[in-house]
Amino acid sequence: MELRAALEEQKDRLGHCVHCGFCLPVCPTYIQLGDEADSPRGRLHLMRAVVEGRLEPESDAYQLHLDRCLGCRACETVCPSGVEYGFLLERARALAVEARRPPLPVRLLPALMARDGARSVALGMGRVIRGTGIPETMAGRLPTTGLWGRVGLAMGMLASSRPSRLDAGSDAGKAKTRPRNDPPSRGRVAMLTGCVQSGLFAHVNRATRTVLEANGWEVVEVTGQGCCGALHAHSGRLDQARELARVNVSAFTAAGVDHVISNAAGCGALLRESGELLEDEAAEAMAKSVRDISELLAGEGREPVRGAPLPLKVAYDPPCHLHHAQRVTTSPLRLLESIPELELVPIPGAEECCGGAGIYGITHQDLGGRVGRRKTDAILTTGCDVVATGNPGCQMQIGAGLLAAGERIRVVHPVELLAESYRRAGWS
Repeated sequence: MELRAALEEQKDRLGHCVHCGFCLPVCPTYIQLGDEADSPRGRLHLMRAVVEGRLEPESDAYQLHLDRCLGCRACETVCPSGVEYGFLLERARALAVEARRPPLPVRLLPALMARDGARSVALGMGRVIRGTGIPETMAGRLPTTGLWGRVGLAMGMLASSRPSRLDAGSDAGKAKTRPRNDPPSRGRVAMLTGCVQSGLFAHVNRATRTVLEANGWEVVEVTGQGCCGALHAHSGRLDQARELARVNVSAFTAAGVDHVISNAAGCGALLRESGELLEDEAAEAMAKSVRDISELLAGEGREPVRGAPLPLKVAYDPPCHLHHAQRVTTSPLRLLESIPELELVPIPGAEECCGGAGIYGITHQDLGGRVGRRKTDAILTTGCDVVATGNPGCQMQIGAGLLAAGERIRVVHPVELLAESYRRAGWS
């Protein structure tokens, strides 16, 4: 197999694991199952077995344990040997997909996202259904297991993509005009508009533009961009991921901007790894310009412009592909801390995965549900008014979990809170 040879080329990277076990207590599936094969070092062992010819990639063991991985990459953060687990997982999954065709639900989502027309129709239908209010009504009222459990989770995720009303204080709906000194021009940026982000979270894209312009960045419209390919890479469809990545590299390179901005953690991680994915100089150059929105606003010594007070108790949950893959950890907190009267409350075990990982909760109902409930229970201990997280999949997963628990705590992107602070100052 051609892909088997590609995995064999990574034999040296596979050998970096020293079996120390530091990855075990941070792996969501190992925490839940206690099975060595469902830990990062166990999966690396399976990969080595395939490379060495001791195990076939179509075997049940290889297929099952790689499929169960959430791909959160928490293991990379704690690994003393620098094992590039995410890189290896994507190539190992590509081999698994080549060896055995995945079930239809697993094939459907990447195929849908790769086609502009089909994706637009599907997301448009999602917005229509969301607008009826039916998903929010159904979420939490359906059984949590079986087919109806999957329907309930899907409805909860769709309901959690809706724009949130951020009420805080007696004058919540009133904009107060405050003078603002225009910041000096900082440069030109392009924004990845995304597929799910533009289809279901257009309000986050609008908030992103608002805060960028308020902080002195010129936002350049980039035509020709498309889906980033993250879902395809994570599910082992590397050829599709590369096709999509080439389109974006070409579009953003032609734009001639200082930075390419992402407001979705999974998309940003993929963009930053475009050079490795494509093995191309242009892709490598574009990848070096990528920044998460929080990083651009509140990283590298920058401070966001301060807006009006927003007296809310906010719990920040770091998306795995921001925290572990991109290693952006402090700038989202600094962004939120810049908002007057906003109180940040810590989530116990905040760095743990929420169980989102695309449609993991639907395809792995029991295991995904257990990981998700662990996150929901932790959030409920904070007494927060709002949860902030910087990835659409995490917003939907956490929101669905809260709805299933009978809670109406809103889940928003951090930039939505900053944009609301600016709106109340009369700047937008």
